[in-house]
Amino acid sequence: MTESGAQSGPTALRIILGAHLRRMREAAGISRSDAGWEIRSSESKVSRMELGRVGFKERDVSDLLNLYGLDDGEERERLLALAREANNPGWWHRYGDVLPSWFHSYLGLEAAASMIRTYELQFVPGLLQTEDYIRAAVQLGRGLIPAEEVERRVDLRLKRQNVLTRPNGLRLWAVVDEAALRRPVGGVKAMINQLDRLIEASQQPNVTIQVAEFKSGGHASNGGAYSILRFPERDLPDVVYIEHLTSALYLDRLDDLDQYTAAMEALCVVAAPPNRTPDILLNLRKEYERD
Repeated sequence: MTESGAQSGPTALRIILGAHLRRMREAAGISRSDAGWEIRSSESKVSRMELGRVGFKERDVSDLLNLYGLDDGEERERLLALAREANNPGWWHRYGDVLPSWFHSYLGLEAAASMIRTYELQFVPGLLQTEDYIRAAVQLGRGLIPAEEVERRVDLRLKRQNVLTRPNGLRLWAVVDEAALRRPVGGVKAMINQLDRLIEASQQPNVTIQVAEFKSGGHASNGGAYSILRFPERDLPDVVYIEHLTSALYLDRLDDLDQYTAAMEALCVVAAPPNRTPDILLNLRKEYERD
């Protein structure tokens, strides 16, 4: 178990353990159906385990290791410990009352990622938002939200930003549409502070910010915002994350990854280069000051 895996919560650990079990099953020449029989379950349950989409019972993992012929006591204990760790809730579990169920998986992947490339059309990227900006954004389109819930949502998003400052911090490459920067979420003062935050962030060695200016015209990512997450563990494939109002898509098929990666590359070419970002943001800041 790697250091980044240990920090990532259950999502990444389940995927890592599931991939390991799949390789062992295939090496032993055992079908998913036979593996399911061994753990008093079904072929589909084994498939979900191998994809990291369900939790692991330690007894099931132990029985599968017996079936696959693992006789290395140290390796066996390592995998059983990984199974126990994969069942522990992530730090965000205590925010479950304000978290949609479909977002839990993303938080685990975000915590495990070594790099995130994101395109934002409507909002400043969440990992770069200021407290006032977050407070205004979480209330949009939700009617009257209790003050306590608002503050818990703000606190959650601020805690997520720790991935940028941890040891071996996350590498973030964000392309932000000019429209998001011209939309004064929270008002003019909040937006000026937000632009200051972006200027500061653009100087961080692990953060790259580009602005997709209006004058650049159309581009391949006009369909909407999305993120591509990359991980240091070889058992974790790249994932494209697309968020909707009441759900999200997690894409890891190679064809999908290739298309979204190509679109991101094209967008980075069309957007203003990173060395122009501070000047663009400063000019926008001056416009807000004049309003």
